[in-house]
Amino acid sequence: MLKHLRTFFTHRQSLAIGMVFISVGFLFGNWATLIPYIKQKFDLNDAQLGLLLLSMPFGATAMNPFSTYFINRFGMLNTTILGLILLALTYTIPVSTGFLPLVSFGLILVGVSLSVTNVAMNTCVTSLEHQFEINIMSTCHGMFSAGLMFGSIAASILRGMKIEPSSQMIVIAIIITLLVLILRPIILGIHEEKITETEGGAKFILPKGALLLMILISLCTNVTEGTMADWTAVYMRDIVQTDDYFIGWGLAGYSMFMSLGRFVGDALIPRFGGNAVLRTGGIIAALGIALAVIFPYTITAILGFTMVGAGVSCGAPILYGSAARVPGMAKGAGLATMNTFSMAGFLAGPVFIGFVSKSVSLPFAISLVAILALVWSFLVNRVKLY
Repeated sequence: MLKHLRTFFTHRQSLAIGMVFISVGFLFGNWATLIPYIKQKFDLNDAQLGLLLLSMPFGATAMNPFSTYFINRFGMLNTTILGLILLALTYTIPVSTGFLPLVSFGLILVGVSLSVTNVAMNTCVTSLEHQFEINIMSTCHGMFSAGLMFGSIAASILRGMKIEPSSQMIVIAIIITLLVLILRPIILGIHEEKITETEGGAKFILPKGALLLMILISLCTNVTEGTMADWTAVYMRDIVQTDDYFIGWGLAGYSMFMSLGRFVGDALIPRFGGNAVLRTGGIIAALGIALAVIFPYTITAILGFTMVGAGVSCGAPILYGSAARVPGMAKGAGLATMNTFSMAGFLAGPVFIGFVSKSVSLPFAISLVAILALVWSFLVNRVKLY
């Protein structure tokens, strides 16, 4: 069952791309855990925080239609390398400034960098799968989740030690830049592929049929992922009122089981089918959210968010892989379109949560995500997933 993991960790190029995924997750995990710090620093309420967080999806959504141009212009390999370096550098801006509009501008740049890097690194994964006839998509997304876990734990410990967030992110940016430069020769050895634009192309297209259903499911899973990433730490501090050392542990538990789910996903998905895995995952995620909301204590909240991680873990690998195989569509077209909506759900969903939280309460807002989990469990019965 774990044969695919041995293949992944002994294959230099797959592992190199996996390190890109883990780096992206590590950066996001640090940022997500520092969101309560930003909220307190600028004395923002939940609605204002949600509006600020809209900056990142704005940048990502605006940039996503141009991602394929950069990949075709500079190559998916160079775009992956440069995109990750820019992402690491731009993450330093929001936590280093005392000027709120500059925080927003920094998040826009993060969104732009994240969008390009996301499409490029996923394209590298599909290239490796085709070139070597291996399954690594779920494992690579597991590496992202592992990075998210390590990033949130690291940020929690450093916050507990009262380390300045700006210094923290600058050091992380330097480390990741050095890591990318070390991995560069291995990454450049991957077979270069362009996203073709024939038969409808890889540009943004209006989804319909099977792709539309996949995107609707993806919106549910990505709003869930985005909400957990952006609001878990806030929930742990404001609702659970846990100690500073444990603020990031809800996100860490979520990320750990998301990572574990994705690491075994390349074995589970072929065995049970994408539909069954996603259907079961939706039910587990809904139960996890219910546990965290009904029993807002440190242990139960961490356990609940951990269940959400397990439930949502295989969503992105299944949906990205299925979108890339939609019949009658040019290679890369479904992936590029899926990415537009996925990024929008992941980054804009938490903004909606912020406004609902301000109007009603944060527990109520997070409870709505449980409904989305049940919705995607229902929708998977209406489309064939691979």
